[in-house]
Amino acid sequence: MNEQLQPLKKPARNGKAGRSGTQDDIVYAHIFEAILEQRLAPGTKLSEEALGEIFGVSRTIIRRALSRLAHESVVLLRPNRGAVVASPTVEEARQVFFSRRMVERAITELAVQHATIEQLNELRQMVREERDSFSRGDRGAGIRLSGEFHLKLAEAAGNAPLISFQRSLVSQTSLIIAQYESGNRSHCSYDEHMQLIDAIEARDAELAVNLMMHHMDHIDTKLNLDEEGASDDLHAVFSHLLKKPKVPVKG
Repeated sequence: MNEQLQPLKKPARNGKAGRSGTQDDIVYAHIFEAILEQRLAPGTKLSEEALGEIFGVSRTIIRRALSRLAHESVVLLRPNRGAVVASPTVEEARQVFFSRRMVERAITELAVQHATIEQLNELRQMVREERDSFSRGDRGAGIRLSGEFHLKLAEAAGNAPLISFQRSLVSQTSLIIAQYESGNRSHCSYDEHMQLIDAIEARDAELAVNLMMHHMDHIDTKLNLDEEGASDDLHAVFSHLLKKPKVPVKG
């Protein structure tokens, strides 16, 4: 089998993670990006054979990339049944968002202390690209850039373990949004991101943290995490009808 990946169809944006490196690095990056852009839906089967043909690499390389994604909890490896994109439960979604809040708070506080002007300028450019993507109707790219903003902010915080943890949380969040987002699909994260950058540049930790928590609240309100969701029990679905007295039929 040809062990060379096919060339990218579009030039990589500066700083886009994983576009270089080993073959499994590149496969990992493409799948990670597809999850961030919500092009891979929760529950999608990830066939090693199909992915090997797509990327022109061996199944061993595909397995290594899928193993890395499974370590980040965005892919589920099922014994004897292959890999699928993870489908977080309601409880798992709540736990991820709780963890996101804790991590985002710590990252924001550290970014206020350590972010350089160059890093803040890079963040502003990323926000402009995010806004432009949504403006031209490229929702997938906009969502990915929104996620990458938080990864870049973690880098500005200068704490390696937090960067690794955040990478997993951001990709899991994208799956949760794809699975549980309510009908309102409007996005104004770029405005909130820009306000956050301004607060970090002003070295105002209290304001920056408050803005980040408001931003997380905004994301949270778009999700429907009602555990009393859809059911396959007909009696439960139509219980409100069963409790009503029957109306006599006039002959």
